[in-house]
Amino acid sequence: MIKGAYDGITVLDFTQGVAGPHATMLLALHGATVIKIEPPEGDWGRALGELKGDHCAHSVAFNRGKRSIALDLKSADGRAVVQKLMAKADVIVESFRPGVISRLGFGYEEAKKVNPRVVYCSVSGFGQTGPYSKRPTVDGLIQAFSGMMVMNKLPDGTPWRQGMIAVDVTTGLYTFQALATAIMRQLRYNEGSYIDSSLMRAAAAYQGAKLMEWVFSNGTPPPLYMPAGSYKSANGYIMLSAMRPHHFKALFELVGRKDIAEDPELQSHEGRIRNAARIIKALQEEMPKKTTEEWISILQPKEVFCERVNNYADYLEHPHVKETGAVDWIEQDGFGRMPVANIPGLPPANEHPPQQHAPHIGENGREVLADMGYSTAEIDAMIARGGIKAPAAEAKAAD
Repeated sequence: MIKGAYDGITVLDFTQGVAGPHATMLLALHGATVIKIEPPEGDWGRALGELKGDHCAHSVAFNRGKRSIALDLKSADGRAVVQKLMAKADVIVESFRPGVISRLGFGYEEAKKVNPRVVYCSVSGFGQTGPYSKRPTVDGLIQAFSGMMVMNKLPDGTPWRQGMIAVDVTTGLYTFQALATAIMRQLRYNEGSYIDSSLMRAAAAYQGAKLMEWVFSNGTPPPLYMPAGSYKSANGYIMLSAMRPHHFKALFELVGRKDIAEDPELQSHEGRIRNAARIIKALQEEMPKKTTEEWISILQPKEVFCERVNNYADYLEHPHVKETGAVDWIEQDGFGRMPVANIPGLPPANEHPPQQHAPHIGENGREVLADMGYSTAEIDAMIARGGIKAPAAEAKAAD
């Protein structure tokens, strides 16, 4: 097993949902010991979609490699455990609404008093300051707020939300890179730091070029090039992209439309953008005449960019995906056999199956407490008092 970049680093993870858990999971997969602090009922992100036991696909996808302990943070026992963990953690990440973690007594100001070199990160919707800082939000609302839905509008102009938790996942990536550089500073200079990460800022960073484009086009950004889009074929859809003049000409010659390929008005980028409706109409007329596979066999040998529009089953079964090891399959306890998309820069999931396990609510509570020096009798007493929740299997056995 390759040594992890963050072996020996302890992360105290208060995050729930997707954005924060994604960032801390990446730390875990790179070797960090990530202790997930959950409320007794569990991270609310466990209920994002269809449930199987105490997991959904999102909670498995973004919590692998962690250890879970379920604590009542308002109880004396829960608070004492967090205080001990906070004093020794290298990294603390939280995703409460701004101000909540400080009222609980575990904010950055409290943490750095007992742990001056800690890297502390807050993940929120709109950030820790500003008029919207305490405004409740979710991924779809940030898509709306940030302009993403207008950028992703339907052909009739209706703003459209992406059908996945796009901003949360992106925020997790930006948060991870911020943590990575802060940990480097901590290791090199023995300095702590505070990171304010938000869905709002991550959404804007992701759309940085579009924001610039909007300004210098006075709010009317043109298509990047034409044609570029998906078209119905005889048996599905095909995605076409013809940015360069010779690609454009070859495409329309190969589909049998020399009238478009040789039209003087369509020989420049500006001309193709200006006459986009004619180009789209021609493709809508021609592409349904053959199957996607037939078109690909005609177009790709001539280096016209095209690809079949796949669903996820198509992707998982594709021979290129299989041969390159892009996806592994793991068995998640209580959830079943699941595909795991291998992350660039990390070893394949099948090389270390235990690291791919997403913990159940409080699954590792006893071992976390034992590692902190609590005796079995002390742990039993804490569970009996209710400050620490026993794992589900243990609770059922007690019943």
